[in-house]
Amino acid sequence: MLDKTFAPAEAEARLYKTWEESGAFGADPAAAGSPFTIMIPPPNVTGSLHMGHALTFTVQDSLVRYRRMTGRDVLWQPGTDHAGIATQMVVERLLASEGLSRKEMGRAAFLERVWQWKHESGGTITRQLRRLGASLDWPRERFTMDEGLSRAVRRIFVQLHEKGLIYRARRLVNWDPKFQSAISDLEVESREMDGHLWHLNYPIEGMDGRFITVATTRPETLPGDVAVAVNPEDERYRDLIGKFALLPLVGRRIPIVADEHSDPTKGTGAVKITPAHDFNDFEVGRRHDLPMPSVLDRQACFTLEEISAELRAVPGVADPAFLQGLVGQDRFKLRSAIVEQLEQYGLLAKVEKHRNQVPHGDRSGVPIEPLLTVQWFCDAATLAKPAVAAVEQGRTVFVPKQWENTFFAWLRDIEPWCISRQLWWGHRIPAWYGPDGTVFVAEDEAGAMAQARAHYGRDEALIQDEDVLDTWFSSGLWPFSTLGWPEQTPELARYYPTDVLVTGFDIIFFWVARMMMMGLFAMDEVPFKTVYIHGLVRDERGQKMSKSKGNVIDPLDLIDQFGTDALRFTICALTGPGRDVKLGPAVVESYRSFVTKLWNAARFLEMNDVRPVSGFDPATAKLPLSRWILDAANRAVADATAALESYRLDDYASAGYRFTWNTFCDWFVEFAKPVFNQGETEEAAEVRAVAAHVLGIILKLLHPAMPYVTEVLWGEFGFGPEGTLIRAPWPEAVTVAESEIARAELDWVVGLISAVRAVRAEMRVPPSVLAPLLLRDAGAEELGRAARWIEAIRRMGRASEVSPLAGDVPKGSAQAVLGRVTIVIPLEGLIDLSAERARLEKERAKALEEAGKVRGKLGNESFVARAKPEVVQENRDRLESFEAEAARLAAALSRLG
Repeated sequence: MLDKTFAPAEAEARLYKTWEESGAFGADPAAAGSPFTIMIPPPNVTGSLHMGHALTFTVQDSLVRYRRMTGRDVLWQPGTDHAGIATQMVVERLLASEGLSRKEMGRAAFLERVWQWKHESGGTITRQLRRLGASLDWPRERFTMDEGLSRAVRRIFVQLHEKGLIYRARRLVNWDPKFQSAISDLEVESREMDGHLWHLNYPIEGMDGRFITVATTRPETLPGDVAVAVNPEDERYRDLIGKFALLPLVGRRIPIVADEHSDPTKGTGAVKITPAHDFNDFEVGRRHDLPMPSVLDRQACFTLEEISAELRAVPGVADPAFLQGLVGQDRFKLRSAIVEQLEQYGLLAKVEKHRNQVPHGDRSGVPIEPLLTVQWFCDAATLAKPAVAAVEQGRTVFVPKQWENTFFAWLRDIEPWCISRQLWWGHRIPAWYGPDGTVFVAEDEAGAMAQARAHYGRDEALIQDEDVLDTWFSSGLWPFSTLGWPEQTPELARYYPTDVLVTGFDIIFFWVARMMMMGLFAMDEVPFKTVYIHGLVRDERGQKMSKSKGNVIDPLDLIDQFGTDALRFTICALTGPGRDVKLGPAVVESYRSFVTKLWNAARFLEMNDVRPVSGFDPATAKLPLSRWILDAANRAVADATAALESYRLDDYASAGYRFTWNTFCDWFVEFAKPVFNQGETEEAAEVRAVAAHVLGIILKLLHPAMPYVTEVLWGEFGFGPEGTLIRAPWPEAVTVAESEIARAELDWVVGLISAVRAVRAEMRVPPSVLAPLLLRDAGAEELGRAARWIEAIRRMGRASEVSPLAGDVPKGSAQAVLGRVTIVIPLEGLIDLSAERARLEKERAKALEEAGKVRGKLGNESFVARAKPEVVQENRDRLESFEAEAARLAAALSRLG
């Protein structure tokens, strides 16, 4: 006997253990079914479950559970990423608490400590994924630093280097002064900060008293200026193009160049060009073949090393001693000193308050410094061309399709990819240096030594490059390295290319593009046939979750509070293609009611002796009620299947919800109650068998999104041993005799009762009060249906009688239309009609008033321009809600006549 309520905590732990130990999650290369492969976006080994994880892994798990049930040989590949900076930071903090430092320990001892931490504490995220119900093939779990994947990294690095696609160069990179490493764009976050815009006068050489004024947010980089750029169409500066300015504080002559990078509408229209400390300036410098001296070192402190020879004294403009006294100063102290000195020289034209976006390291929290350094780069532009072609040719398809444009935009304008990092934790670059600086790239030291011997004609001591590879480099190999590449394994042959990649739009460039490039290079085939892009999780108001806002939601808290099924179904219900998910405790609680509704319906059926009937054939059902629910189940299965095939998780959840809650629980079970009460009649036996059959369909249908409650009910009702629903076949349509006739009749009865209930609710007729129903323009067919279902109409529609209306509509009646029939409900004497009419008119006037206020807001161009997009959308939603309410109340008034 089912308990009164479903206890998620107890069931979840038990069932997951059963599934995992039985091998239910495992792929089987020898299976007859065709393979279906999803690669998990490997979470950081340092990570813990957050709402973004809950979203993407719920979507993936729903898809793989569905595919298992359709007979596919499913591989959902698990694993974690070594997360270079994040992991090194965690361990360094741990060491600091013990009074130790990485540099004091040395590289070997530090790496040993990182591995120790990984073995002791690195499994948090995988344990939490189990709590989410993620049915990953755990025995196949991989780690981006395990030996097999490390071998793949070394192999592809060597192959790319041999083809000239990996090389060393001096270029500008995002430099984190705290971590002392280059970092990727994904590890940079822009923060809006209050600052200043300094307007600085640069004297024009040979033109006494004339200056060109530049506006900058970074006066501290002024000593590294090598030019001033103006727009070639800017009339103000056309006569200065080709002339020289004197660089304040330094005294260096710098050219005034024409370049479209300068926007005449911004600042002064003249831009100081510092190629070694600004990405846009770097490109201007390349176009004009300008020098690129660095004036900030790796600690973001002032250095004269590259410009000391150019310092010269210019009265009122430059004094070498001043800059020499600033060497070693932090960039922010340097900024203040430079501004103060410029003011003394009279070269500070003005200062404006200015709010701008400042890039920060997402983990270090310090402003990033564009820095010109020697790094290893990958020729991403060359690798991107086959990836772009593959999407153009349809070999990889994006869902939704519009994300292809984002993919194209990024890859068609891609810069060289900086792949080296100045860290200790990660894949060490397989490059060794000889005594003269010659570089030898090989998969191991022995290979490098052999190359050196051939080069020098003797053995020479080699030193391996200290840097490690960008984490995204190894992540880019994930779809094939996890399957055994570079070895030609049976798994690689069977499961590559994968079927679908499920991910958020925020890493299309960083991860999706790199997997496409690497997969096509190594395998000559796309890594996935479909890329399904989902949105991001936001709070209930549509705002991005952040610790500073205090609106971060822990998915494990929601699981503890409402159960895993409620959270998973909520995510599915809210996840439309590419659409952000607005989520909070209230909406998860509302979907917990759906879990409860299913449980209560099953419990009611159990109490009425509903059990699976061995050998039952739905095609033998004779009753209209049986045929109606079987036909509705067929349509629900078709809708759910089509939705899952097209990655519409919201439509899938909607199909399951509508059929289960509305059609099955609210209507079929209610219609079946008097039949169950008949005892052991042939009619009751059929309805019980049909009820069990349809319940089995529901459990299969909902299992991908709500695996736990469905699995418990599957076992309790005897559809199979507990733990076997996960491998049960996906439901298919059954033959239903005269389904159109049954559908027409029962849909009409449902429509009648629904219309009556709506009118009664609008008119606030108490449930205890029975009212007659008069059917105007009803033919023999409608009157026959009403007669056959009179008991249900009386009980569910609170009707005292149902009869045809031949004459005029009685005064004080409410009306509703159902097909060609008008349903008339005489209310005279049942409610105060004048008071009810006055209430409806007042509520409608209020709704129209509120709609007018919001419409006025949205019609205000200033409000729309200043407000955040989510605020504008919130107001549009409110307007739609008020207008719908006004229309509903108008319809209610019209029903009163």
